[in-house]
Amino acid sequence: MNADDWLADTRTSYDTVAESYAELTRHLLDETPEERAALALFADLVQAQGGGPVVDVGCGTGRITGHLRKLDLDAFGIDLSPGMIDVARRDYPGVRFDLGSMTDLALADASVTGLVAWYSLIHIPDDEISSVLAHFRRVLRPGGPLLLSFHVGDESRLKTEGYGGHPMKVYVHRRQHDQTIAWLRSHLIWRVFGSR
Repeated sequence: MNADDWLADTRTSYDTVAESYAELTRHLLDETPEERAALALFADLVQAQGGGPVVDVGCGTGRITGHLRKLDLDAFGIDLSPGMIDVARRDYPGVRFDLGSMTDLALADASVTGLVAWYSLIHIPDDEISSVLAHFRRVLRPGGPLLLSFHVGDESRLKTEGYGGHPMKVYVHRRQHDQTIAWLRSHLIWRVFGSR
């Protein structure tokens, strides 16, 4: 499958589920103190760098971006799905949400103090990871923290239904810590927090 195909499938799938996704995930942070702790540590690291803009790449409906704003970070979100961006803009008025792809991240070099990819790398095929991480490294300021969360495992599976029973066509890739860390080291990115 070429990049245009899987990106189009991912975009269409999340456009389809945007409203139900927002409803079903809205309160997840209330149930996961370990995730709130990881986000709080990330916020502390950004503040220790002097603050500045933080990007939530693959922000979906904006719940993590909104939480980062509550942690006093100048956070904004980017997502591939227009439907998800529409919901994010509605639910978090006044917060910047841009349409875009992590495979071609339209941000200037060294333009963000921190970067979050919260379960958004799970749809990126292995052969595209290197390019995505190169973009992350390019846009991060020197010493800026990166917060990744991902599903641990060894398999990739096609998800054909989700978030209220809506049709989807996305691959979900589970990865081991050592593989992810090796990719990060190959791009000189060292700060890694959070996985399950």
